[in-house]
Amino acid sequence: MGSPPDFAGSDTNLGMILEQVAKEKGIEKKVLIESVEAAIHKAAQSAFGATRELEARFSEDSGQVDLFQYMTVVEKVEEPERQISLEDARKYGLEADIGEELGFQVFWRADDAERARTQDEEFGDLLKLKQARAAFGRIAAQAAKQVLLQRVRDAERDIIYGEYKDRKGELIRGIVRRFEKGNNIIVDLGRTEGMLPFKEQTPRETYRPGDRIVAYVKEIDPQAKGPQIILSRSDPKLVEKLFEAEVPEIYEGIVRIVGVAREPGSRSKIAVTSRDADVDPVGACVGMKGARVQAVVQELRGEKIDIVPFDRDHARYVIAAIQPAEVTKVIVDEADGRMELVVPDEKLSLAIGRKGQNVRLAAALTKWKLDIISESKFKQIEEEAMTALQQIDLVNETIAKSMYRLGFRSLEEVAEASVEELAGIPGLGGQEVANKMKEHAEETMERLRQERIKAAAQRAEPLSERERLMFIRGVGQRTLGLLEDAGYRTVEDILREDVDRLAIRTGLGIKKARSIRQGAQYFVDSEQKVLEQARAEARRAAAEAPAPVQGSEE
Repeated sequence: MGSPPDFAGSDTNLGMILEQVAKEKGIEKKVLIESVEAAIHKAAQSAFGATRELEARFSEDSGQVDLFQYMTVVEKVEEPERQISLEDARKYGLEADIGEELGFQVFWRADDAERARTQDEEFGDLLKLKQARAAFGRIAAQAAKQVLLQRVRDAERDIIYGEYKDRKGELIRGIVRRFEKGNNIIVDLGRTEGMLPFKEQTPRETYRPGDRIVAYVKEIDPQAKGPQIILSRSDPKLVEKLFEAEVPEIYEGIVRIVGVAREPGSRSKIAVTSRDADVDPVGACVGMKGARVQAVVQELRGEKIDIVPFDRDHARYVIAAIQPAEVTKVIVDEADGRMELVVPDEKLSLAIGRKGQNVRLAAALTKWKLDIISESKFKQIEEEAMTALQQIDLVNETIAKSMYRLGFRSLEEVAEASVEELAGIPGLGGQEVANKMKEHAEETMERLRQERIKAAAQRAEPLSERERLMFIRGVGQRTLGLLEDAGYRTVEDILREDVDRLAIRTGLGIKKARSIRQGAQYFVDSEQKVLEQARAEARRAAAEAPAPVQGSEE
């Protein structure tokens, strides 16, 4: 809009300015008039006093804002700046009755200086405007300028918002213009500017003013102080939209992107499916000689992209997502949303990926918790599980193998299983035997726990918090893992927690959570004291034992 005009000057027609601004910016003139009137009224109250009854009114004839003060005729004056006595009204030659309102124009512009002097001579003692009027002209002009500029800015922002609000979630192209505090990048989008915040930038990407940039429109914030359009180069949706732009089958809806997992600047995995059996979704995204995927990779400045075929079979989907590593066996725990993937020993590092990236992205893409183990480790775990299960009375090697195939891996899982679940184990012999097996599993867990406590009592070194958790009755490796995942790292953490919250956060259920908390309380109140006393005696005995005699040299 350029430099604001001097509204206090004698040669400035505010009406023409408002007309011009309204036409150029697409704002209703009425809105601008109301804003300027409000600004001058506020400035007048500040300059002349908030207790005066003032009115700012735009005049179409003069093209200026006139200011008026009103006073009510009363018998006895209680508010000098708003009231005038009947006696004074007649004294000043004003014909009015009690209750009537008298209006006086406040002459504040430079071209009204002569009229202001005349008014001061005639009504100066009544209105008391002279001293404040001298400074008000500049104040009013500045207030009008500021409100007019702000209205124009607000209108422009509304127009920009109206133009771009439907582009949220799309790709947009622009030119890097400058860098702001906090390493935010301001991007010229043509009609307006967008901001690429530092947190939405991709690591290792650098830009200079004048560089062209393609970004994802993440948010359009009408309340933002700076640019309203928030851009992103790190959002997974950017990858999705780039493929949509490169692959006609995606744009047409034949191929669909089911999910995207991304570590910006490093690697992405996308899962695709096709509604047409004759269209290979992976091939469509790769393109002839890899042209389509390479175009996306180039736009992402070398970010690696794995294209995964989606499969409704969860295990097959996960196997595809973990590529390029091969999987020899999958163990699915649907209740916990977890899969255990067994891979050849020599492929373990490939499956996990650098710093765990491959398995992390596969888990994010498939929404499954994934554990990667080598075949040798799996065999070791299998042997340990078989040994543990055979510690239960009534369980021989054959039954142990059947239990292992059904997902039983530990004494704890047997102890927590229902009688009906155990009765379904082939060769076990019905519910009566299953009930005895459950009892034996609980007894064996308790016996092993007591053995661990007894062994710990003979040690001199301090107990770890993990060991103390394992000393709680009913806590096995599975429960220990759930407790730690939920943030319960010490026995005291459990004792400080409400049973209901403990059950919800760990997923153990209210019955098990109550049992664990009771076990923790019993350990602290009883067993820990005995354990610490035994350990103290062991340390004292070790300290009192005579030092070994050193052999003498021949």
